Amino acid sequence: MATIRAFSHKEITPQNTHLSSFKVLIESAFYGNNVTWIHDLATAYHLAKESSGAILTDMPVTHTKELGLPEDAKVIVFNDGKVVGRTAAARRIIGHPGIQRELYEDILRDALYQGTRKQFYGGEVVVGLDEAFMVKAHLLIPEHYESNFYSYLLNFQLMTKSWEERYQRSKEYPETDIFLYADPDWSHPDFPYGLSLFDPEHNVAAVLGLNYFGELKKATLTLAWATAHRHVYFTSATFLADSAHRHGFVACHGGMKQYQLPNRTFTMAAFGLSGSGKSTITLAEHGGKYEIKVLHDDAFVINQTSGASTALEPSYFDKTQDYPLTNPNVRYFITCQNVGVTLDEKGKKVLVTQDIRNGNGRTVKSRYVTPNRVDHLDSPIDAVFWIMKDDTLPPVVKIDDPILAAVFGLTLATKRTTAEQIVETTDIDKLVIEPYANPFRVYPLGEDFAHFMHLFKENQTACYILNTGFYKDKKVTPEVTLTSIEKIVEGEAKFKNFGGITEMSFLPVTGFKVDFQDASYVAHLRERMQGRLDFILAQETENDGYNKLPKEVATAMEKVISTLSELPS
Repeated sequence: MATIRAFSHKEITPQNTHLSSFKVLIESAFYGNNVTWIHDLATAYHLAKESSGAILTDMPVTHTKELGLPEDAKVIVFNDGKVVGRTAAARRIIGHPGIQRELYEDILRDALYQGTRKQFYGGEVVVGLDEAFMVKAHLLIPEHYESNFYSYLLNFQLMTKSWEERYQRSKEYPETDIFLYADPDWSHPDFPYGLSLFDPEHNVAAVLGLNYFGELKKATLTLAWATAHRHVYFTSATFLADSAHRHGFVACHGGMKQYQLPNRTFTMAAFGLSGSGKSTITLAEHGGKYEIKVLHDDAFVINQTSGASTALEPSYFDKTQDYPLTNPNVRYFITCQNVGVTLDEKGKKVLVTQDIRNGNGRTVKSRYVTPNRVDHLDSPIDAVFWIMKDDTLPPVVKIDDPILAAVFGLTLATKRTTAEQIVETTDIDKLVIEPYANPFRVYPLGEDFAHFMHLFKENQTACYILNTGFYKDKKVTPEVTLTSIEKIVEGEAKFKNFGGITEMSFLPVTGFKVDFQDASYVAHLRERMQGRLDFILAQETENDGYNKLPKEVATAMEKVISTLSELPS
């Protein structure tokens, strides 16, 4: 069994480090007599389609037998209100600076007490689709949110008899199961945007006052990634010096695919926020030029010792903005959130996609949209691609130093999208830094730096930056990005030095001139690198230094800026 579900009587003591007040509070709610447990998708489907406000379209679900659904199952739509994205401002992490345990214990106790007055559904899933890494997760959600419950059981792997058998054979970890309590009806005057409360060390969370489905998905992944990451963290100095203890997982918010070439394979991972092009890159078929295996487009972990990778979810939770009804991939939609419905010429209820209703329309799409889908890749990763939207960077930049490669991932520059509910006054087009494209980290940033630097140094993984936004004032199109990746995969990419920086080079692309004699461009580029350095240095004091970084991080970026300072400006 992968994670700990039960304890002996002797183990149930205050000294048991697997127990905490938050763990006991949340888990206890799962045993209430107001909980109905659902063990199959057919029942969950029936509940969802009968739920008040759900729209049962006339669009059939494909692969119903394989999915465990009724043969006549149809796509179900359920729409939220004003909030149609994740609310980062609602997240509170127990153990982080400034988070008062006693305050949140009180709030959670009251929330759970209020929940005793209504009926809940309970379900169990597996997070991690190979015996190398599996964690059992439990969800509790109240009546009237059957659509989200159904989508959750679809998004992750329902704990069926066959998966229970696989789970029992999986690698054991000294961690407890994940318990996620959700109550979208909860409200509190001090938390007008809701509350997502995490105790990551004990694998429990409560999502309160938030009804967007993505909150449930990412809360579960937050805890699963943290579980994988804990096995085991070591500082950059430690892992360079002590290879005997080098093991554990790199937690990855990205997409991974493997190209099957005539005499070799090429395994790549693309890291970017929602809307960056991550899914487009991961799921691209390149016009059938290659045989491709897809691991996943959003969540996986990499074993630091073997380099093998494991997907965490079977399904895809994708934006519908790029899917008109004529797109063949629409056949693989199972549920939809925050999209419209209209009648077609035959009087059938069909979807209105492409964000006509609102931004960030979503679908849970089945794994069968990718016939070349795999759940585990034994081959070590060949290349990491950081996806950015920095208009000073050409379409493709190569980083040849492991420290600098990890530093650019740490300072991944991108833009916010409609996938997020921005509560403060924010310019959504402003460039922001989101380290490793993972806003769901619940452990110190320096630990991720150590893990990724290990990947680049010890596994000799190549590193590239993909700019999928604008270079200067010209849009980098998906065609440019995918063609460039093909050249890298086939070993035909010829790079040129980037601004005299020894460890950086760029791929010349027609129409995207890189001119280091252009003083205004050089000044803007240097400004962007300075912004990255400022972010690194700010970690020394922000949040009481929780994300303080090794000196080598700032040193690497200072070297880049120093070299650029020698150019005309």
